Parts: sequence; structure tokens; C-alpha cells
Amino acid sequence: MSDNIKLSIEDMNLFYGNFHALHDINMHIPEKEITAFIGPSGCGKSTLLKSLNRMNDLVEGCKITGKVELDGEDIYSDMDVNILRKRVGMVFQKPNPFPMSIYDNVAYGPRTHGIRSKAKLDEIVEKSLRDAAIWDEVKDRLKKSALGMSGGQQQRLCIARALAVEPEVLLMDEPTSALDPISTSKIEELAMELKGKYTIVIVTHNMQQATRISDKTAFFLLGEVVEFSDTDTLFSMPKDKRTEDYITGRFG
Repeated sequence: MSDNIKLSIEDMNLFYGNFHALHDINMHIPEKEITAFIGPSGCGKSTLLKSLNRMNDLVEGCKITGKVELDGEDIYSDMDVNILRKRVGMVFQKPNPFPMSIYDNVAYGPRTHGIRSKAKLDEIVEKSLRDAAIWDEVKDRLKKSALGMSGGQQQRLCIARALAVEPEVLLMDEPTSALDPISTSKIEELAMELKGKYTIVIVTHNMQQATRISDKTAFFLLGEVVEFSDTDTLFSMPKDKRTEDYITGRFG
């Protein structure tokens, strides 16, 4: 296990207008591991996830204090947001393929970053689809619309699309909540394979999912991180009574 810290969050607070959504978040997210965020709905998990690639910039009246660093660089003061989003990819709760061919979905990012060569794009598309464990299912219909795929395939396509620009971090916001159990287990297996190359942060409502795939887990409650530790430790020996109550189903 690596002790290399990929993302470092220090004394971070986040406000939507007058609403204080995240309180004094301090967290070090290790490289090439899966970190899960768990907790009841509306407790700040997705808000924190989205602030790791500045998706919250798009929200009116959102203000952040404290520091969020990627490899020691402050993403809010020292970094161009386009460069940040190339390094930190995002996969959403609902698969959101673009209304274009499977090939063009994956080639979209590399093209916007200036890659024009067909041979290079072919290579990136194949590699990304292979890395997302969906190449064999789609290699004969790359020119067909992505909207004709099943939900589980669409979600793996969205992962391939995120991987195509060679990010370092992959943020996943409840990536399996709209999927059936078989598709869910495919995405979970995929995440565990991908952590060999990428740092993964996943928000999940499913505690079993966190125990199955994550190395570290953070438990959120009312905009605070109550507890953050190795997944095994957090689930078997929680330090905080509130964590214990949540994971044993006494509230939530």
C-alpha cells in the first residue's frame, strides 16, 4: 500500500450562500487506492467529491475556504480548471453518454485536447474501451449511437470516456446506483482493476459496496467527516459512536 498522498484537503469549508455545507474537512487521499465516501443522503459526500475537480464552480454562490491540493498544488488558486479536469476525471450517477457514436464519445476528450491523428485516436479509443472492460462488447459497433447501449454498458462507456484523456484521479459519484446487480458487480470489478493505475474516490450509498472495493472509507454526517480510516477498521472497530450507529443500521 502506498503512503503517497494524491489529494490533500486541509481545513476546508464550503458554503452555498449562507448555508454551511461542509465543515472543517481534513483528509489525505492516498494514491492508487479506492477511497469511499459513505453517509446518509444530503450529508456532504457528493459536495466534497465535486469540489475535488471544481464542479462546484458552476454553482451560484458557492464559496470555499481552506485548501485542496493535488500533488501539493492548490487546485483553487494555482491551477487552470481545464488542466485540473483533465487530471481529475468524473463519472456520474446516471450514465450520460453524448448523443453520438460510441467511438466519438471516447474520442471527444482527446480531440478537445488537440489530438487529430486518426491512428492515435483509434489507439486511444481501443485502449480506453479495453481499460473500461467493454471493448469486446462494442468493437463491432463503434460507429453506432452510444444511446443504444444498455445502462451498464453506458456507464462503462462513460468510464472509458473519462479514461481517454489519461487522468490521474477518477471521481465516481454513486456510479452503480442506477444499475442492476450484474452491471454493478462489473463496475466494482473494474474499479478494483483500475486502481492499479488511478486514484479512485467513490461516493456510495451502499455500505456493502464500500466494504467490497475500498481501501479507505470516510463517514460523513451533516457536512462533517466523522471518521476516516482503513475500510476494515472503520467497519469492524469504528471509533465514533455515530459511525457505529450508522453502519449497524441504528439510524440513517
